[in-house]
Order: sequence, then C-alpha cells, then structure tokens
Amino acid sequence: MAALVYFRKVAETGRLVTYLFGEDPECLGRRLTVDKESRTSTVQDARVDHTFLKASQKLKVLYAERGAWPERGMSAS
Repeated sequence: MAALVYFRKVAETGRLVTYLFGEDPECLGRRLTVDKESRTSTVQDARVDHTFLKASQKLKVLYAERGAWPERGMSAS
C-alpha cells in the first residue's frame, strides 16, 4: 500500500515552525508544529497517526540535510 503526505510551511518564529499537511496537496487540512530546539512535533488535532508521523519524519530529515526548514514538500512510501 502506498502512502503520500504533502506539507506546506505557514509560519516560522525563532522557536517554532508550523506546517499544514495532508494526503491531498489541494486540501492540507491538518496542522503540525515543530519545536526547533528539541525537534519534537505536535499535531493540532491530537491524532497521532501514520500521516502525521510521515510528515514529521520527512520534515526532520529535510532539515538535517539542508539546515533550513523546507517551505513545502512531500513524502511517498
């Protein structure tokens, strides 16, 4: 089974970065926030599911590779 998740940055402060994410790039209906210092992610709707975990993991990998939080992206598996 394939899994896709898309994300787009909507806010960034000195401490937090916030993304909209979801399975449809035209309808990113969920929100996650990453604490830049601890690199822990939280999801606004409290649903810690596969889609949230995929988005969170991909964001952390991209940050580690680039040294900056991405503006947008996707993860496929």
